[in-house]
Amino acid sequence: MEERPPHVRRQRQASNSVRALAALGGLILGVGVLAAIAFAVVGRSSGSSSSPATSEGTTTGRPPKPVLRIVFPEGFTREQMGERITAVNKIAKSRRHVTPKLSEKEYLKLTESAKPPAGFPKEVPNLEGFLFPATYEFTEDTTTKELVDDQLDAFDHNWSQVDQGYARSKNLTQYDVLVIASMIEKEVLVPKERPLVAAVIYNRLKIGMPLGIDATLRYGLHIPPTQAILQSQLDTPSPYNTRCCPGLPPTPIANPGLASMQAAAHPAKVDYLYFVRKPDCRSHFFTASQEEFDNYPRGGLECG
Repeated sequence: MEERPPHVRRQRQASNSVRALAALGGLILGVGVLAAIAFAVVGRSSGSSSSPATSEGTTTGRPPKPVLRIVFPEGFTREQMGERITAVNKIAKSRRHVTPKLSEKEYLKLTESAKPPAGFPKEVPNLEGFLFPATYEFTEDTTTKELVDDQLDAFDHNWSQVDQGYARSKNLTQYDVLVIASMIEKEVLVPKERPLVAAVIYNRLKIGMPLGIDATLRYGLHIPPTQAILQSQLDTPSPYNTRCCPGLPPTPIANPGLASMQAAAHPAKVDYLYFVRKPDCRSHFFTASQEEFDNYPRGGLECG
C-alpha cells in the first residue's frame, strides 16, 4: 500500500529431513505469481519423484523418500504460511502420492506459543516476523515443529548479519527494527526504494508524525488487499492504525527477508516524509514537501 493524503486514507545446521535454502531475493512478486512456484512440489534436483532424499534407500534396500519443497515468499504473514502448508500438502498427495506430516493447524499453534529468538521480548504474542521467508525442503516424515525450527534457525542466521548500531543510536530496539522491516516488505516492490521507505518511517518517528501506512491497518483488522478500506475502519482506534496512532504498530505485520531487515537498520540519509505509489504501480514518488505530496497525481492509488 502507499502513503495517502490524510483525508483518503534460527540458521542452524539443517536436519537430514529439512534444509532451508537461500532466502528469496530481489523483487517482491505478486502472490499469484509466487503461488505457482511455491505450490510446485518437486524432487531435490531433477523434479522427478525418483530423486533420492537420503541415503536410506541405498542402505536399507527401501526406495528413498522423495524430497519436497515449500516456498514462503518475503512478506508472507504467519497465517499465509499456514495456508501454504495446506496447499502444498494437497499437491503432494495428488501429484506425488505422499502424505506429509506438516499441518497448518499445528503450524499456527506452534508459531503462537513458541518463544521468540534470544534478545527479543519474551511477551511477543506470536512469531510473526521471525518466520524467515525462504525455500524449505521436507519429506513426508518432517514434522511441523522441525519446519518452524528451521525457519527460526534461518532467522537467527540472517538477523546476525544486520548491524543494529545506527538503529540503537536512534533509540530503536531490535524488535522495533523488525517491525519496520515488516512494513518495508509490505510497501516496496522496487529494491532500491527499501532504504527510502525506511527513511520516511525514521523521519516521521523522530517528529512524532503518524506513519500513515495502510498495510498496518489491513493487518490489524484483517482487511484483504483487494478490498477498499472503509472510513469506519480508518476511524478505528486500533494500535495498528498508523494513520491516527503515532509510533510503530505493536508487532511486525509480515515476515521480512534480509534486504528489508538491512534497510530497516540502515535508512537512506534523506529528509523525505511522504511517498505515494506512481501510476506504474511499482515505484513511488518521495518528497519532504506536503504540498508536493498533495499535488502529486493519484493514479497509483488505483493499483491492485
